[in-house]
Formats: sequence, C-alpha cells, structure tokens
Amino acid sequence: MTWHTRIILAIAVACSFGSSLYADQPSKSASLRVLSYNIHHGEGTDGKLDLQRIAEIIRGAEPDLVALQEVDQNLPRTGKVDQSAELSRLTEMHVAFGGNYQFDGGDYGNAVLSRHPIRRKQNHGLPMPTPGEPRGVLEVEIDLEGGESLILLATHFDHRPLDRSRRESAEAINKLAVAAPNRLSILAGDLNAVPNSEVLKILRTEWHSPESDTLLTSPAKTPRRQIDYILSRPASRWRVVDVKVLEEPMASDHRPLLVKLELFSEGTHP
Repeated sequence: MTWHTRIILAIAVACSFGSSLYADQPSKSASLRVLSYNIHHGEGTDGKLDLQRIAEIIRGAEPDLVALQEVDQNLPRTGKVDQSAELSRLTEMHVAFGGNYQFDGGDYGNAVLSRHPIRRKQNHGLPMPTPGEPRGVLEVEIDLEGGESLILLATHFDHRPLDRSRRESAEAINKLAVAAPNRLSILAGDLNAVPNSEVLKILRTEWHSPESDTLLTSPAKTPRRQIDYILSRPASRWRVVDVKVLEEPMASDHRPLLVKLELFSEGTHP
C-alpha cells in the first residue's frame, strides 16, 4: 500500500467516524406546542356542560403540554366526574391535578396534560392576603426526549379588582423560578391581569412572554383583553415561533392560547 493510499484511507475512516458521531448527537433544537385554557369546569357560553367538546378542542390544537384552569374533581355540579382524569382519557395524554378549593365533597383547581411522561408533581398554595377563593400553582416535572426535563407551572391568579393577591402570587412564582435559575421552565395560566399591569411587570423580571395586541382571550364570545399567558425561561434556551388565540367562542368563557416554542440545546441559541 502506497503512502498516498494510506492517507486517502485514513481520511475516509475519519470522515465516516465523524459522521457517525454527528448522527448520534441530539438535535440542536426541538419544538413544543403549549396550550393554556381556562375551561370553566367544562361549561360553555351556551350553558352546556360538555367535557367532550373541551377534549376535541385540545386534540385539534395538537399540543405537547396543556395547562388547564377551573377543573372540577368529583363535584356534584359537574356530575361528580374527575375532570382531569376524564380529559386525560379523552386526549390520551398524561395528567396531573392540583386542587386548591375543597367544597361540596369535591375539589377544584388546576391540571396539566402532557404527551411526555410526568416525573413528579407538587402543588403550591399562593398568597391570599385577604379572604377569598384559595389559589395555587401546580408544579409538574416533565421528561422530554433526549434526556432533559422541564418544569411546567400551571396557575390561576385571583380575579378580584384589587391586585395585591396577584402581585404577591407573581412574586411567589418568581421565587420558585430563581431557586433553579437555569432550569427549563414554562409558566402558563389565567393570570387575571392585562399585559401592562404591575403583575406582568413583576413576572417579566424573570420570565419571557410574547407580546402582541391581538392575543385577546376574554370574554370568549367577544374578547376584549388578554388575561391568559404562556411564559418561558431561561431566555437563552427558548424562541417563540408562533402564538395565537384559538377561534373558539363557545366551549368556555375563555379562549385557548397556543404558543409554539423552539427549544435549543445549551450554547446553540442563534
């Protein structure tokens, strides 16, 4: 074998080895479709209780992750159905439920649906400086393909006119975020606050959210304001690809918000 042949063979082997290494590397980016939906315990603006209708809307959006608010569990007003479990069955997604308000023999709170396995869940009560309906944030750890995991925080802030409770809730959620500053995290839910509110200003010190004048989610029939949001962190790992409000005026008193996010491997964000 001549020295020319040896060099050509060595280059061919090196190229082949390099190609196989590259093929085994994880993709530099992946996409996630995230839906936030206040389902009003399945009762639509037409007065009908229809959980199947909610499930069809969710399936039609083809989400990877769903944050749900106003979910009943075994309450007489909704036929003593565990709504989170039923929506899990109807959508064929993993589920976690976090109850915040126990009454009438049942529970009421937030839920998460996920196409990816759910590793753990923890429900946190949110501050209530004045008496009212208890609020909480459901923390769910979700295993993604490729070995990473993310935290999804699903929440529903207080609705009353004074925003002290909402501001304190935003500060409490920021504390959860900064406890693990580099952790992949998404915050989704009905915040009962408009984009230029002090509540959103507090959250945006730690979270990134897409901003648009067209993301009107409430009331469902003729939406006039945005109070539903999907936020993410850290900014170096995420890019918002698309965001839209689904044209659904009937199934609930809110319209669903859908965001498509691109997730980058560490150090690869353009």
